[in-house]
Amino acid sequence: MQRSVRLNSFELVARDINDVDVELLHALSISVRWPHRPKDWDLLRRAGHGIVAVDGIGRVFGSAMWFPHGDDFATIGLVITTPRAQAQGGGRWLMEQVLEQCGDRNLALNATHPAYPLYISLGFTSEAIDYMRQGQVPQTLPPMPALDGELSDLPSDRLGDITALDARAFGTNRARLLALLSEGASISTLSRAGEVVGYSMCREFGRGYVIGPIVARSDQDAVHLTAVHLKKLAGQFARVDTRERDGAFAEFLQQSGLGIAETVTTMSKGRRFLNRESNEPWVYGLAGHALS
Repeated sequence: MQRSVRLNSFELVARDINDVDVELLHALSISVRWPHRPKDWDLLRRAGHGIVAVDGIGRVFGSAMWFPHGDDFATIGLVITTPRAQAQGGGRWLMEQVLEQCGDRNLALNATHPAYPLYISLGFTSEAIDYMRQGQVPQTLPPMPALDGELSDLPSDRLGDITALDARAFGTNRARLLALLSEGASISTLSRAGEVVGYSMCREFGRGYVIGPIVARSDQDAVHLTAVHLKKLAGQFARVDTRERDGAFAEFLQQSGLGIAETVTTMSKGRRFLNRESNEPWVYGLAGHALS
């Protein structure tokens, strides 16, 4: 694969994302109005692999990352290009580099509206819409359905209690990612008859906090697993990324001050990514756009 590309009057070279100063990555995300802080970039670099496009004097013009979950599946994210590089094919070049690194893995990503045509041309298929909901949490949350089960905090050293449940909902084991996300996060579980049937994480991200992953078997369970964190975030900025358009969970988020700020399209290449089954756990809240 070509490790450099000439875009009209300047040449870009692919460098490993870990070899670039995190402040340059932060400046790149700011340039496209993405909320990632330097510490968010640091966590993502620990979770996956990536490349950046730099010119001859070290300026960053783009990035792309991929996050392996086992040997046969990965998610792609943080595909960012400056307008100058995007207009001259920089996004396609970055994606070609990443696709080569991913090999024969099945893939999933969340496409912004501008990037959607590129992913279609690279063989990705649309599966669902993801709604980025965010806003300031009110002092009082809206009424909730009756709680069926017991909510409790989960220490980070007991992640084994939720990894199998998460794998059933997500479709593959992502224990390593959960361990990284749990650092500094608060984790809640929902149990019935001694069995963990759902969980949620809340951690600092971007402008405030992100609640996700949220794994549950029903809207009602997802509401309680989200509310347990929102109650502690009154007056603060929170975000939930969800593929739920309608229903009790979506309505609860709306009434809790988390309106739809943006949508992206969940896409896959290879096997289908989203396979929802009745009475089975489901990912109600994403870990993040890049991580899904």
